[in-house]
Amino acid sequence: MGSLKDKVAFVTGAGSGIGKAIALLYAKEGAKVVVSDINDAHGQSVVDEILASGGDAIYVKANTAVPEEVEALVAKAVEHYGRLDIACNNAGIGGALAPAAEQSIEDWKTIIDINLNGVFYGCKYATAQMLKNGGGAIVNVGSIHSVTAVPGSVGYAAAKHGVLGLTRNFGVEYAAQNIRVNAIGPGYIDTPLLNSLDRDTYNALVTKHPVGRLGNAEEVANLVLFLSLDSTSFINGGYYTIDGGYTAV
Repeated sequence: MGSLKDKVAFVTGAGSGIGKAIALLYAKEGAKVVVSDINDAHGQSVVDEILASGGDAIYVKANTAVPEEVEALVAKAVEHYGRLDIACNNAGIGGALAPAAEQSIEDWKTIIDINLNGVFYGCKYATAQMLKNGGGAIVNVGSIHSVTAVPGSVGYAAAKHGVLGLTRNFGVEYAAQNIRVNAIGPGYIDTPLLNSLDRDTYNALVTKHPVGRLGNAEEVANLVLFLSLDSTSFINGGYYTIDGGYTAV
């Protein structure tokens, strides 16, 4: 308890799933949390849950595909809490499935805008503020598909691979200014995003994980918390899987 006392953090895509679990854990550990999402009801519900448990949080709507909205998210965090210490760029989408050569240009642009450009904007504006505070930690949510193909989803694979590149560059370029940037690679996590899957597809995903199950959002949040701590200050520019052995096979 209290490992993030007096820290200020934002989490994108925090209205449900992994993002919600990260926001709740940050708050439990004492951080003041800026919960961001495009769904007002979901985002405010997470804030309400944090406040009810004695934490401190506000909701800021932001579409991560729009750079001005991400810049405004950081500005609102600083306006309300006075600083920014931690940023978790979690927002992402799966996108429409299609063979690579049949991926529509519109779907490609949408996936890249949210899953890659949005992470860049989060890193860019968070870093600019952290330079003023004397440092900070950024955690980008990549995927197991940051290092593997995704048949039927070339845009997703390209975006998540790109997240690793920008993570490493930001980490290396700002390490001397006490800003750490790392990425995580979750396997398939049992969140509302998987609710539309039929039972056979769900079971097929389970078999890809040697542990024999999908992960849960709280397990991912624990890894994000670890990478956000001052005590992990020598970890920078890295990529850490949490996938039940998926990428080890």
